[in-house]
Amino acid sequence: MSTSTPAGGNRWLIALAGIVVMLCLGTVYSWSIFTQPLVAAFDWSVQDVTLAFELAIFSLGVGAVIGGLWQDRAGPRPVVVTGAVLWGAGVLLAGLGTAHFGKGWLYLTYGVIGGLGLGMGYITPVAVVTKWFPDRRGLGSGLVVMGFGLGAFVYNQIVPRLPSFKAAATAAAAFFKARDAAIKSGTTFNPSSYQLSPQQIHDVMMVFVISGLVFAILGGLCAMMLRNPPQGYALAGAPAGSDASYGYTPGEALRTPQFYALWLLLFLNVTAGILVISNAVPIYSELTKAIPAVAASIYGLVAIFNALGRFFWGAVSDRLGRAMTYTVMYLIQAVVFFAMAHLHTLGAVGLAFVIVLLCYGGGFGVMPSFNADFFGTRFMGQNYGMILTAWGVAGVVGPFIAARVKDLTGSYSGALMPVAIMLLVASVIPFFVKRPAPATAKT
Repeated sequence: MSTSTPAGGNRWLIALAGIVVMLCLGTVYSWSIFTQPLVAAFDWSVQDVTLAFELAIFSLGVGAVIGGLWQDRAGPRPVVVTGAVLWGAGVLLAGLGTAHFGKGWLYLTYGVIGGLGLGMGYITPVAVVTKWFPDRRGLGSGLVVMGFGLGAFVYNQIVPRLPSFKAAATAAAAFFKARDAAIKSGTTFNPSSYQLSPQQIHDVMMVFVISGLVFAILGGLCAMMLRNPPQGYALAGAPAGSDASYGYTPGEALRTPQFYALWLLLFLNVTAGILVISNAVPIYSELTKAIPAVAASIYGLVAIFNALGRFFWGAVSDRLGRAMTYTVMYLIQAVVFFAMAHLHTLGAVGLAFVIVLLCYGGGFGVMPSFNADFFGTRFMGQNYGMILTAWGVAGVVGPFIAARVKDLTGSYSGALMPVAIMLLVASVIPFFVKRPAPATAKT
């Protein structure tokens, strides 16, 4: 048994490269900073704009299955490089063509092309780094998925502070204020009086263009550093059956009830968190009356807890257990969602967002280890890729509920109580999730 990482395969350097790739991909969670500008630019509904994000997350689930199958056969490097480039290309093309070709183009580029890249790029670093850390699976997987959560934190510190984007966002806030007032009073709203100017629309689209270039180049370069550990790699202190020769095949995993239990656990956690994340800036503005620039900056700061939650809860689950960790996260979030509609100060709403993001990220920090504990790491790319389809489905359900409620009522508050009840009921599910019988080692 090897007790240290072999030469040419420094696991901490590989984990760092995976974190940077994930940071580029995780900027998808900054979508809410574009919601109001895009609505005000093209007079679309919130649901129209949110559909681009929904498609990206749904396509992420599809891309994770494709990427998992591909990387288990061809190795991680070609898959993760392709994923990073596709994500960058999707964002770039969205910026170049949306103003000319409309929302269908945005859905195809950002939603489908970019989303498939997200899935391929996401599943591969998770599978690779988990294999390099058989002794501390929760820590290893938590570290790399932490990068995904950091994406929104970094991006939200940059984009809302750009003078041209800030001006467009401020104009978009005036559009929303007038439109929401018209909805609540039952009067007619004239969008042409508040729509963004052609220059402001151009400024918003250029953010997509430049971002796409950065994601493709930086993400692609770091993706080239990822590799699987050598055959037979193991570390002292790792539990029995943790080496890469052990694992359920995808077909075997699909025949266990535990697979569907893990899918459901991830689906419920994502549905709750992504309902907030997909419309974070407008929800924050609505509850606190803060202007979008302030809301985006504050959300950008608290978004770091999405990243910290992945690392924190992943490490906690190494001691507390995966199932109990999910129960604790569900109960904490239920309390927050019950209370959120009644919070209106910057600090109180910010704290609520911190807790939701911490637990949302925690779901992703714990699930790779949960999957590896139950099904091994030999076929982790495929098995975890299939579980990530829960993310894709929840990425449609959560944002759809939020956007639909907003468009119908002029407020997001009506979506919060049902989510709280859902989480409270879900908190009992982990008690019924038991580890399956050990699989036969594959050689």
